[in-house]
Amino acid sequence: MNFPEDNGCTNTRNARGDSRNGISIKQAYSMGGLKAGAVRALGLAYRVLSRRKAAEEGVARLARVLSALDLTALGVGSTLGVGVYVLAGDVAKNYAGPAVVLSFLLAAVASVFAGLCYAEFGARVPKAGSAYVYSYVCVGEFIAFIIGWNLILEYIIGAASVTKALSEYLDSLLNKAISSRLLKWMPLDSPHLAKYPDIFAFTVIMIFSVSLAFGVKESTKFNNFCTGVNLCVVLFVIISGSFKADTKNWRIPAEEVPKGGGRDFGSGGFAPYGIAGIIRGAAVCFYGFIGFDCVATAGEEARRPQKSIPFAVVASLLVVFLAYCGVSCVLTLVLPYYMQDEKAPFPYVFDQLGWSWAKYAVSVGAVCALCSSLLGSVFPLPRIIYAMSADGLLFRFMGGVSEKFHTPIVGTVVAGLFTGTLAMLFELEQLIHMMSIGTLLAYSMVASCVLLLRYERTQSGRTASETTRMSLRGCVRQVFNVDGLTTPTQLSATTVNALVTLYGVWCFLMMGSISGHGDAILSGAPGPLAAMVVGSVLVITTLYAISRQPVSDKKLAFSVPLVPWLPGLSILINVYLMLNLDYMTWIRFSVWLAAGRYLLIF
Repeated sequence: MNFPEDNGCTNTRNARGDSRNGISIKQAYSMGGLKAGAVRALGLAYRVLSRRKAAEEGVARLARVLSALDLTALGVGSTLGVGVYVLAGDVAKNYAGPAVVLSFLLAAVASVFAGLCYAEFGARVPKAGSAYVYSYVCVGEFIAFIIGWNLILEYIIGAASVTKALSEYLDSLLNKAISSRLLKWMPLDSPHLAKYPDIFAFTVIMIFSVSLAFGVKESTKFNNFCTGVNLCVVLFVIISGSFKADTKNWRIPAEEVPKGGGRDFGSGGFAPYGIAGIIRGAAVCFYGFIGFDCVATAGEEARRPQKSIPFAVVASLLVVFLAYCGVSCVLTLVLPYYMQDEKAPFPYVFDQLGWSWAKYAVSVGAVCALCSSLLGSVFPLPRIIYAMSADGLLFRFMGGVSEKFHTPIVGTVVAGLFTGTLAMLFELEQLIHMMSIGTLLAYSMVASCVLLLRYERTQSGRTASETTRMSLRGCVRQVFNVDGLTTPTQLSATTVNALVTLYGVWCFLMMGSISGHGDAILSGAPGPLAAMVVGSVLVITTLYAISRQPVSDKKLAFSVPLVPWLPGLSILINVYLMLNLDYMTWIRFSVWLAAGRYLLIF
């Protein structure tokens, strides 16, 4: 690992250097007692855990064989999974009605905010590891380990769940031929395991893992094919359904909306559930855009990462949005929103139109979507393991790279075995939300790193004045840069660090009040409304204070526009979505973090 004197964020030193040039823990204890020894130990631990990597590209050990098209197809394939065949019908019926189009638009905009932050870091740090490497460069070793540990969990559960979905989908097409035989031959009677070992799911995972281990380019060709078929099927659905479109289904009178039966389908029209329904639908739709970050894990295998990664991230999000927007328009124009089938909207719509044959085309597209999603989940996992092993945060042998194929072969096979075992033995429905919390945390960390690096101290700022008065007036002058400094200094960079930390706290307070008292705020209750207003003022004031700080003059191949407002809004959205996850997800997340902390220490 490389821990330079000035690595792009702040001036940090190796803890081992401190031990040589300063006093040891034993000496501190003998000189000042238990308190002095404890303080010295904590100081050394902090320096070790906050060590940062250099942002320079360095020498790539993996083969640079992926083009911008390959990366775009990887992003589209991992993002536009089977959800495109399910999500639109579910959100239209239960959340937004025909205004599901606006829900997808809001979710796409929120995803673009996160995507642009990934794009800047992909151009700044073209290395394997995605958010893990980004946080290592900017924040430090401890936070980087937490992010990497969560990404491992995210991709493991993602790959296992997609494999289970593929197995169950093919099993349903074969009239339960696979599950019935395995249940008969190898039943599992444990309440914590699946009803039978899913040998098919394990086999599929291992096939994908071995193919990735013995050639990235060949695997991406298969992904390009599956993604192309998936997009063709989506295009077929949009074009064929448009012939039966009727704009009356976007203008259904309130008296024609079904009543009773324990269901409330709103007031009809374009937005039957109102603005609140559109926003709730956008929160659900946001998860349909998760997956584009796998593009960033290929930074060490892209031919021109500074240009191809930003292009692939933005292009994949655009293609995915157009696909979601197109299918949601067709679904709600062909059939009233309250008649949609949440589980399988397209086969139901085609049955209503008398086009039973079209269900087979949808099935082909769903299988290809699952295959490309599986590859998108299996592909980044060994890259995260490789990056962490190379830095010494995981077992070194897991970072082994094949000299012939230039792939992280050991990490790929180990990850495949572990993921396949989970998919074979466990029911993973209860763990699905842990993917979301890990992803949202990574999104927030990347956006925070963009803020920190944009206001970093540069070489030209070394001689700038860093004096300030230790008074309230002096702090206010520094926070709002009243003196109009144009060159970042150590003091201004430290100020931004503190402001970004405070901003995260304000986001949790503000979004916590909105998430817990949303209805009361809409009804005008004074207490919750005042809490939201105070939180909003603190959030806006903090972002304004960050915007007043001097900006780094470092030139980048791609830069996020509207800093700090755009990354700040991305953090705000991610915090809101995290707070809407159930408490059991946070408990499982805490257990996983505790296990990772134990691994890091020992």
